[in-house]
Amino acid sequence: MAEAIASLISDSESPVVMTGHVVIYAPKRGNRKRFPENCVTQHASEAAALAAARPELGYFAAVASGPSRSSEGFRLFYLVRWLS
Repeated sequence: MAEAIASLISDSESPVVMTGHVVIYAPKRGNRKRFPENCVTQHASEAAALAAARPELGYFAAVASGPSRSSEGFRLFYLVRWLS
């Protein structure tokens, strides 16, 4: 018997994907739009994310949506825009 599609695509840890202020570790900032959860630190505000950013070390402030489970099973954040 087939499983319900909702059970296959739901993410019980985060039922709703949120957009927020984050710091992303991206040594080569480049064109990437997806970042694994272990490279992203969430912050309460834009000011907090900017204060935590260390561009010289590869940590950049951004606005991102996530986490969302990818088709490969990874939890990803999707870049909305860089703050710096």
